[in-house]
Amino acid sequence: MNQMTRRGVVALSLVGLCGLAYFAWSANRGTAPAAAQPAAAPGPVVVEAASVAAFDFADETSAVGTLKAGESVVLRPEVSGRVVGIGFKDGAVVGKGDLLVAFDATIQDAEVAQARANVELARSTYRRNQELLEKKFISPQALDASGATLKVQEAALQLAVAKAEKMRIRAPFRGVVGLRSVSVGSYVKEGEELINLEEIGSLRVDFRLAEIYFGRLQKGQALEMTSDAQPGKRFAAIVEAIDPQIDPNGRSIAVRARFDNAAGELRPGMFVRVRLAFGERKGVLMVPEEAVIPGGQPAVFQVVDGKAVRTPVRLGMRRDARVEITEGLRLGDVVVSAGQLKLKPGAPVRVQQATQAKP
Repeated sequence: MNQMTRRGVVALSLVGLCGLAYFAWSANRGTAPAAAQPAAAPGPVVVEAASVAAFDFADETSAVGTLKAGESVVLRPEVSGRVVGIGFKDGAVVGKGDLLVAFDATIQDAEVAQARANVELARSTYRRNQELLEKKFISPQALDASGATLKVQEAALQLAVAKAEKMRIRAPFRGVVGLRSVSVGSYVKEGEELINLEEIGSLRVDFRLAEIYFGRLQKGQALEMTSDAQPGKRFAAIVEAIDPQIDPNGRSIAVRARFDNAAGELRPGMFVRVRLAFGERKGVLMVPEEAVIPGGQPAVFQVVDGKAVRTPVRLGMRRDARVEITEGLRLGDVVVSAGQLKLKPGAPVRVQQATQAKP
C-alpha cells in the first residue's frame, strides 16, 4: 500500500511538471511573433511656419543719449588765498573774462608796482645812455648793459603781473555759473573747487549705435531728438564727430552730435531719445525673429517638400519683432517659426499654422 502510494505521488508530480513545461512553451510561442514585429515609423513633427515677406519702410535707427554742455569747466585756484570778492550771482550768465572770485592780492599787487618802477628806471637809464653814446661819453658796452638790465626788469614785471593775476579767477568763456560753495572771507586751498561754469547756448549729445551702422554714418548728418522734459517737442541736431574706434566690449560706435539751445529749453545731464534716418528702403525681405535658430551661425529651418532643411542666412536690421534676411532666402520661402528645437535636418514636418506677415 505504501509502495502504491509513492508511485501515485511520483506520477502526479511528473504530470504537473509536464503541464508547467507546456504552459511555458505556449507563452513563449505566443509572444515571440510580437517581439519580432518592426517598430512603427515616427510621424511628422508638428510646427508653425511663416512665409518670407517683403516690406517697405523708412530706414532709421534710434538710441538713448545724454546731453552735455558745449563747454564745461570746474574753476579751481592755482594758489591758496583768502576770498575778498565774489563777482557773480548763483545761476547767472557771465561773459568771457568777467571776474568771478578775487583773492587777497595785497602782496602781489605791491610786487607789480615795484616791478613797474624798476622797469621805468631801467628804461630811463637806457635812453640816457643812448644819448651819452651819441656824444661819445660812454662805450657801446655800457649801452648794451643798460639794455639788458631793461629786459630783465621787463621780465620781472611780467612775472609779477602773472602772479597777481593768479589771485583773480575769471570766466574762460561765456556761460552760466552754478552754485558757489565759498563766501567772502573763506580761505581756499590750491586746487579746491570754487564754481562750475557751463556753456549751454549749444549742447552736445553723446550716444552709441551698433557697429552695423558704421559705414552709413557721416559727419554733418541730421538727426532728431526728443526729451521727456519737453513732451511733444522735437529738436534737430547735427552729427559732429564719430569715434574711429569700435568698442570691443559692446561692438558699438560712439557718436557725438550738437544742437542749438539758444532758447535754453534743455540742460546738460538730461536724457534724450535720438532718431537717425538714413532714407527709404523698399522690398526688404524679413521673417519673424523667432524663426532664427539660436546659436553661433545664423540659420533657419526651411520647409521644402514637407521636410525641414537647415538653411544658413545672413541677418540685417531688426524691427517690430522681425529680422531682415540679406542672404539665404527668397520671397515666399516658408520657414519654421515655432518648434525648431524638435527638428533635425531632413525630418518630416507638418505645418499646423502658417502665417503671412503683412507690412
